[in-house]
Amino acid sequence: MKWEKYLFPASIEEALAMLEEHQGRARVIAGGTDLVPELKRREREVECLVDISRLEELKGIQLEGDVIRVGASVTHQQLAASDLIRERATALAEGAHAVGSPQIRYMGTVGGNIVNAQPAADTAIPLMALDAEAEIVSCEGSRAEPLESLYVRPGESTVDASTEILVALRFRGLDGNEGSAFARLAKRKALALPILNAAVVASLNGAGTAFEEVRLALGPVALIPFRARKAEEALRGKAIETEAIASALEIASEEAQPRSNPLRATREYRQEMVRVLLRRALQRAVESAQS
Repeated sequence: MKWEKYLFPASIEEALAMLEEHQGRARVIAGGTDLVPELKRREREVECLVDISRLEELKGIQLEGDVIRVGASVTHQQLAASDLIRERATALAEGAHAVGSPQIRYMGTVGGNIVNAQPAADTAIPLMALDAEAEIVSCEGSRAEPLESLYVRPGESTVDASTEILVALRFRGLDGNEGSAFARLAKRKALALPILNAAVVASLNGAGTAFEEVRLALGPVALIPFRARKAEEALRGKAIETEAIASALEIASEEAQPRSNPLRATREYRQEMVRVLLRRALQRAVESAQS
């Protein structure tokens, strides 16, 4: 773990200039809970680290109309403790609370969790269900991309941390007859990789008796965070009944393609648990929407 410079820019513009100056040999760092271990293991080599954790533009959780904007440097602990997130994006608060240990939650940032691109990151799965988009800036300008499009494979995202900065994540806050929930299966409650995790967003009709829209996100059942879109379609417009839900969850289990893994159990077990986790999360999301 060796670098020549550790810089603290005073603005996003200065941070981008620092990255450009080092021509791919610098990298953005915020909480560092993923990057520092990678540097220690020499999985990454950098000449310069550009620390963006002090930039106010990357902090804060705001409601802009009906859209919630979460700065990329917001920590998991801040997400879990936010009244706005708990009320209007419950699954995200629950997922953030499930991340690692208290030390990791106080240091690790939501932006780092996304750029690190793990398919079962406990904040990425709820953000996927919330249909979030990312704000990204570089010296060439800014762009907004659906969160799903940022993932390439485990550990690799389309955000180049040597030239770009993930500024914020945006999604519509849930309201009215809408609810969300997160569920996680792991060998321990903390400091363990999830065997599976799931997030559900459910929008109900005015009477609260049928699904208008459902979003089902899962990890790790593919190389990137996964949306069970066939199961979502199977629930759209259906009455909230045991048979319809069971049929859709069977479809979700078939869509999911988990692999057997010595750390995460067998494929067969995890496919069965897809149904279990989604059922738990869906039930709580529906109860939240109905209340």
